[in-house]
Amino acid sequence: MSRLSQRGYSGYLRPISYLIDLSIINGVAYLFLLKSEMHIINSDGTLVFYVFISLGWVLLSTYTKFYNVYRYTRQVDILSLILKQSILFLLFVFAFSGLYHELKIYPRPIVKYTILCFSLITVFKLAVYYLLRKYRVSFGRNYRKTVILGLNKKTGALENFFNDSPHYGYLHKRTFNFKNKEERLDECFNYILSERIDEIYCSISELTNSQIADIVDFADNNLKILKFIPDSKEIYSKRLRYEYYDYIPVLTLRTIPLEDSANMVIKRGFDILFSSIVIVFILSWLTPLIAIFIKLESKGPVFFKQSRNGFNYREFDCYKFRSMTPNKDANLYQATRDDQRVTKVGRFIRKTSIDELPQFFNVLFGDMSVVGPRPHMVSHTNMYAKKIDKFMVRHFVKPGITGLAQVSGFRGEVESDKDIIGRVKYDIFYIENWSLLLDIKIIAQTFVNAIRGEDKAY
Repeated sequence: MSRLSQRGYSGYLRPISYLIDLSIINGVAYLFLLKSEMHIINSDGTLVFYVFISLGWVLLSTYTKFYNVYRYTRQVDILSLILKQSILFLLFVFAFSGLYHELKIYPRPIVKYTILCFSLITVFKLAVYYLLRKYRVSFGRNYRKTVILGLNKKTGALENFFNDSPHYGYLHKRTFNFKNKEERLDECFNYILSERIDEIYCSISELTNSQIADIVDFADNNLKILKFIPDSKEIYSKRLRYEYYDYIPVLTLRTIPLEDSANMVIKRGFDILFSSIVIVFILSWLTPLIAIFIKLESKGPVFFKQSRNGFNYREFDCYKFRSMTPNKDANLYQATRDDQRVTKVGRFIRKTSIDELPQFFNVLFGDMSVVGPRPHMVSHTNMYAKKIDKFMVRHFVKPGITGLAQVSGFRGEVESDKDIIGRVKYDIFYIENWSLLLDIKIIAQTFVNAIRGEDKAY
């Protein structure tokens, strides 16, 4: 099941909501706030106003979490978000009018403008909210399959919530009872896999610490969303996020910044901009030169295509400049030190990481990101998934051309389990602590390492 269907909202809904809301605040400004001869003459000022309120809207919505509306979010919480956003946006527009006197935007029109904008946005936001609820009930779509591990009053209340509120979009399949050892964890795990369960809810009071550890490992290794119904056990020592289903508190085990729509837009925008610059200003002239050298030394294609696992474990074709003589083992074995398959040109482009540059097309196409966990060959992914704990967590985000693990000494050939364990630890840290600043830092370190040369770049 895809990550888009696992999320509490459509993968496209938040970006579309952003675009519609930005269209509303700019359209209303054009029709009712700036439509006068003075503003038409001062076109530069009006352009500055549009840019100012658009950037301000994005920043404010990130701060207020305006678009963090999930299937279990209550109407009162949505209205609270709208009120908070409207007040801050009103102050933001006031600030612009105070700084930019040339447009002569007065307080009363600003208040009317803000009220009209948020009236339209409220209608749109609530319409989407109720239409999705109606869609789930009427068509039985946009559902998440759930199981509950542990039987008590709290889990009973959560089960009733799932069963009595189909408009929230949960399809509860089964509640497992561990009292008197009526159920076994391996039976639960088999059921979860066979029924393609999306979310696992655990009652901490009904499980031992070792069972919790086994469930966490299972969820990580099988890309299942895991949430806890809280009590006083040591699970509180982890970084957890509270959510409320009606009035029932639930804890989410892992917070992934790149699941936030604003962060997704920022990272994707950065990827498109950065990859476009590399393709236009570097690959446009470098590719013909590399192609000539590759062709002169050995027969075969200029580009090497290899299937790798990416976001949500999906396979995609990863592109590189060919650095080896064509061989049947290219998709099975990594290059090793003094590998006889590597050509002279290949040795140079691998040492300088030039062979990786065609992957910027993968970034532009959306299969990869500039920064993220490095993708592995399909055969290696299957092998590591079985033997390395939490290896599959890497697939919660798009793979990258470079990553935190690579600039921290874990690039190239995996010579022992220690190498891949270290890589996974750094990848999980990156996934849980992503920021645009961290991406820029990793890119800068990658560039420095490429100039210096790395011992494992072979």
